[in-house]
Amino acid sequence: MSTTTLARCGAALLLAAFISGCAAMHHQRSDRVNQCKQNPNSCQYQGAYEPGERAYAEQEAKRLNQAESNKIRGW
Repeated sequence: MSTTTLARCGAALLLAAFISGCAAMHHQRSDRVNQCKQNPNSCQYQGAYEPGERAYAEQEAKRLNQAESNKIRGW
């Protein structure tokens, strides 16, 4: 086999591995989403906040909620 043929086969195998890896990651993520829809409490973090983290999380939640409200209203 020539070097060019080996390079093409290697590239094809790498592409196939990448595509199959992405498909597997998507499947795992959708399983997690379904789990959270069925039991939201299982997806909530129960540990302590780091300093300043709680305020940041609350502010970010307000921002995201406002963005969604604006999107729904069509603003």
